[in-house]
Amino acid sequence: MSIVPAPTVLLSRYFSHLKMNNWSATTISRRDYVLNKFIIWSSERGIESVTEITPESLAAYRRWLYHYRNERTGKSLKFCTQASYLSTVGHWLAWLTEQGWIDSDPSTGIELPKEEQRLPSSHLTIDEIETLLSSVDLTTPTGLRDRAMMELFYATGMRRAELIALKLDDINHESGLAMIRQGKGRKDRVVPTGKRALGWLMKYLHDGRPALLDEDTDVIFLTSRGNAFHPVTLSQLVRSYLTAAGITKPGSCHMLRHTTATLMLEGGADLRSIQTLLGHEQLNTTQIYTHVSIKRLREVHDKTHPGAKDRPPQSDPNKPGDKPTE
Repeated sequence: MSIVPAPTVLLSRYFSHLKMNNWSATTISRRDYVLNKFIIWSSERGIESVTEITPESLAAYRRWLYHYRNERTGKSLKFCTQASYLSTVGHWLAWLTEQGWIDSDPSTGIELPKEEQRLPSSHLTIDEIETLLSSVDLTTPTGLRDRAMMELFYATGMRRAELIALKLDDINHESGLAMIRQGKGRKDRVVPTGKRALGWLMKYLHDGRPALLDEDTDVIFLTSRGNAFHPVTLSQLVRSYLTAAGITKPGSCHMLRHTTATLMLEGGADLRSIQTLLGHEQLNTTQIYTHVSIKRLREVHDKTHPGAKDRPPQSDPNKPGDKPTE
């Protein structure tokens, strides 16, 4: 029998397999984080070879995920995160079984936590988003950049990583369209920018970006050092503007995405159009916004429900002491 390589060696081969099958770098990076954490967890419990991973050890890992608390915040892992971790480990173990490194997949009988039906995070009202956008100092190159970024977030509902990856050639100034290349699921899509966001973007490109440009690059949004943004840095930047504008709702870049979808739905947009704009693969992902858009639901309810009209309660003449006063 051949010697089974160390878990880290097999992990490296697994990632090579994913790359050959055109898995995205983002997904591989996320799996690298999760699986290395799992290998460390296993090693701390005396499991040094993949052949020693059993259904019992995976059940113990699931219990550990359930009881885990963040050292800084004290918060537990969301059930969707626990399910994602277990699913990632399961996929690796299935691959190890297919490759013949383990006899059988120990994760086969592991039940994943049920997904939570959670509403999107907070969204901004029209007044709040306008307050946020108007709070930017437009006298500096970075201010023009920040206004253009948040205008584009608001206009398109694109994801943080999608905005960071935008290149100069991705914007069609004549048609007012933005090409989002290799978004989530490695899919391209085209979205309208809107005249206002396009106007601010062009002003930034003309008056702001040249001052930030250090070396030749086609990335649109640059940091003060001339580099593309790191996702965490961009979130912190947007959060700082929200705080300065007196908006205490939790969230940053993704909240602007939720704001776009919710306000468009309240304005009469259909779910299919919002699905296309946001780049959701499944319509049921977009349908969560119907729960958030209570304003439009209330309007429809007031107009159509026969019991919604404001009628005073009628007194019961047969009930003692309940007759109208004369």
